[in-house]
Amino acid sequence: MSRIHHDGPVIVGGGLAGLSAALEAAPRKVLVITPAPLLEACSSAWAQGGVAAALSADDAPALHAADTTAAGAGLVEAEATRTLTGDGRATVEWLARLGAPFDRDVGGGFDVSLEAAHSRARVARVGGDGAGRAILSALVTAVRAADHIEVWEDGHLQALIQDATGRVRGVLIARGDRSVEVLAPAVVLATGGSGGLFAATTTPAALLGEGMALAWRAGADILDPEFVQFHPTAMDVGLDPMPLATEALRGEGARLIDGEGEFLLGDAPTADLQSRDIVARAVHAARVDGRGAFLDCRTAVGSKFPHEFPAVFAACMRAGLDPRETPIPVAAAAHYHMGGIAAGPDGRTSLPGLYAVGECAATGVHGANRLASNSLLEAAAFGRRTGQAAAGEFGGQGALLPVNAGADLPDAALAELRRGMSDWAGVVRDATGLAALIALIDRLDVEWPDAAPVTAARLIAEAALARRESRGGHWRSDYPQTASQARHTRVRRHQGAMAPQQLELVP
Repeated sequence: MSRIHHDGPVIVGGGLAGLSAALEAAPRKVLVITPAPLLEACSSAWAQGGVAAALSADDAPALHAADTTAAGAGLVEAEATRTLTGDGRATVEWLARLGAPFDRDVGGGFDVSLEAAHSRARVARVGGDGAGRAILSALVTAVRAADHIEVWEDGHLQALIQDATGRVRGVLIARGDRSVEVLAPAVVLATGGSGGLFAATTTPAALLGEGMALAWRAGADILDPEFVQFHPTAMDVGLDPMPLATEALRGEGARLIDGEGEFLLGDAPTADLQSRDIVARAVHAARVDGRGAFLDCRTAVGSKFPHEFPAVFAACMRAGLDPRETPIPVAAAAHYHMGGIAAGPDGRTSLPGLYAVGECAATGVHGANRLASNSLLEAAAFGRRTGQAAAGEFGGQGALLPVNAGADLPDAALAELRRGMSDWAGVVRDATGLAALIALIDRLDVEWPDAAPVTAARLIAEAALARRESRGGHWRSDYPQTASQARHTRVRRHQGAMAPQQLELVP
């Protein structure tokens, strides 16, 4: 094992959050570590909708904050949300200056669209449904041109390195068949979400919640891990991951129907624009009942499909389905993790030296149910703030503690875990299913000790079992009511505990 010292932040993750942080950390030297080439294996590149921000004359950050709060079902943190929505315009303009080719109106302003649960059209898009890849491509170009940034595109995070005071001092990285200890004054986790833990997902399968798991093992607080958002219109065409039919299609008037052509959510023109948790449960119920669920775009989009929504159109055609003529079969699939490592808008966690940003972080701006297209805004806006904060770190002198990587989870075991997560911790949950899932996790823990995906699954499952109510993306069929008092779940490791199952739920 080799060891290197890096005099600046180490950022693990190459999506929008990580690269935004890297650019804004200048002039400090930054090392970005990703397991795959930039633009690969990150959810940012797959995002279709766009960036939500108050960009129109009839909109304002306060209105955006109100919509965000309403969607979050009582658990949105007001101060963080005001910071997020207040940064909206500046963030979109920053991305545009870097080269993000946002759609423009005839006057040269940002062309914005309406998405579910927004009271105003405020989503800045690129090419209809190509926002994520186009925006991230602009940042990749800027990162490759930046003198202060070095990128490793073959590094797999294995563990966090700490000293005797508990401060995070670096990371253990696997590069091919060797391991490297990278010591640094600050570590930024931008490792993405946990969608790959589910058999039905719209995210890259490699996203297994490992950043959250390793942060928890190091003693960081984890916030609301039970809240997973299931996108209601994943395309059910036999692919893993499942292609996404963007929210913007329903914003344009596409409707959800069953196999008989009946509206899933009622006749009202705006019925399909309710928050994602409501729509996802309607889609799930229709499929369980045998009625099927389909997104009918024939009237609302029709012949405009190829040029207004080229990514969705191409995915449909690859599957042998022409959405101009045939409704798209859809299912609810794991899409976004609202919970994660407890962090502020500047990425600071409960551990000195450790920052978290993007989907692996829980800043409180999504609460129990993320508002559509707020994730790209959060990634860029809070990524910028995190990069600036991490660049100011210079500490760390204590003796280093020994560090060990956990076991690698074999493909067969991961497949079993993914099936269990979708079956028992999916759109609808209950105590019986969650107990069965935890039993599976217990067995996998014995067979593959400290495997990070197993730890991440445990954090989700045990928090879901402990939350005896239904709220936002967390729906318990045995506790269908929402509690009168909204409370967060805060999870930390028992002091001195060595076993992953030793979780502490903090009031």
